[in-house]
Amino acid sequence: METKRVFQRKRVCRFCAEKRDSIDYRDVQTLRNFITDRGKIIPRRISGNCARHQRALSSAVKRSRHIALIPFVEK
Repeated sequence: METKRVFQRKRVCRFCAEKRDSIDYRDVQTLRNFITDRGKIIPRRISGNCARHQRALSSAVKRSRHIALIPFVEK
């Protein structure tokens, strides 16, 4: 029995690749890419963000939710 090896590419942080220093909480289009249809923040291992940008992203999402730019839960 032969086992197949599945090669997973290392995901690259989108914000590091674009050389962006900060993540703006008012940029709703960018933030929506990192939120599921249920309104949850996509984890770092799936999104491929580095730790620094994932922390900044989650803070930006929470800020924009607080100001009601992004809903807490999608209906």
